[in-house]
Amino acid sequence: MEYQPIVGEGNRTYGMANPGYMLAAEGGPALFAPPAAAPQGPSAPPASMFDSMPGYEGTVAGGGGGFLPPPMPAFPVPQPEPGPAQPSWNIPSISEDTARAAFVLFASSKCCYNSGPAKDGVITRMDAFNTYRYRLETFNESRSTEWSHEPYRGQPVDAFAQPPPGPWDVPAKAPTFFVDDQQIMKVPYTSSTKPCHVCVGMGRRPCKDCAGAGNKVCWVCNGSGFRHGDDRCHHCSGRGRENCNRCQGKGSMQCETCHGQQQLLLYINLTVKWTNNSENYVVEQSSGLQAENLSKVSGKELFRDTQYLVYPLVGFPDPTVVNAAQRLVHDHQGKYSRTSRILQQRQTIELIPVTKVTYSWKGKSHIYFVYGNEFTVNADDYPATCCCTVM
Repeated sequence: MEYQPIVGEGNRTYGMANPGYMLAAEGGPALFAPPAAAPQGPSAPPASMFDSMPGYEGTVAGGGGGFLPPPMPAFPVPQPEPGPAQPSWNIPSISEDTARAAFVLFASSKCCYNSGPAKDGVITRMDAFNTYRYRLETFNESRSTEWSHEPYRGQPVDAFAQPPPGPWDVPAKAPTFFVDDQQIMKVPYTSSTKPCHVCVGMGRRPCKDCAGAGNKVCWVCNGSGFRHGDDRCHHCSGRGRENCNRCQGKGSMQCETCHGQQQLLLYINLTVKWTNNSENYVVEQSSGLQAENLSKVSGKELFRDTQYLVYPLVGFPDPTVVNAAQRLVHDHQGKYSRTSRILQQRQTIELIPVTKVTYSWKGKSHIYFVYGNEFTVNADDYPATCCCTVM
């Protein structure tokens, strides 16, 4: 049997009839060959599409080229200077009235706490367990590159007009010290046009819903052309197939990668990131208050030193803080200078007041803590709580 073209609505040729798929005769079922699967294009441009740019040989698409180490400085790096003169390390204390007011405010903020212990409890002892928090901040700049593309709509094409500037020679906006930020920009003299790798420069792709056929099996008659007995299907006029709504029967859709432009603009994107890397060290104290509570409060700042590179502390009365400062300064300057450029460092010391309050209520002794500049209260064994349900 000869193969015959299958003609659908509007004389569209859908395929070729073979012995298993015959053109419907008058009054007979309509059978159509299933459409071929739509070819899948590559998701990323092949390596052959990328031009070789001096200084950017390791740049790839989508994954970047990793963080690029900064070049060696042309001038000697300024040496850190000793920090400012350190003040006397006086330890502040809070009054009994302050401790009680903080406790009352704490109890009133809890819906299930009776205010009796906070208001009527008798304070019998107050112990100060003040501690220091050392913080080192290293503000650095890192740069990475990757090939990117976008539909070509007449944008400037400048590849090979002259050599592109190096990744660390592209000017970026002035950062605000110790504030995270990011800037993404095209590297000059890297932009070129290439045919779209997804649609092979056609601007259109086979429709995924109908696999490029322009029609699909009729959902009413399930491709038979009839509904009940010899009743011809009115939805597809007995053809067994209907036009694809997604592509309006065209069999193809505009390419989602080039947006129908057929060409792409390829260029190298440079990502500049400014990151504030902060690390704390809190001196252990024997009050019984968990150290993680102190991370949520502020203290009285006793010392601040901001330089391009800071000098480790000297002369601080607590040797554990001195040792921690020396370790962190050494670690930061070694770690962040390998893959980024250090722009500024800052070290601070805060005195965090911690007061352990012992009080008596209904003949029993209890404790609570008041700590930080905010007079935050921690009272795990509050003696007058109840279970309540929020409706």
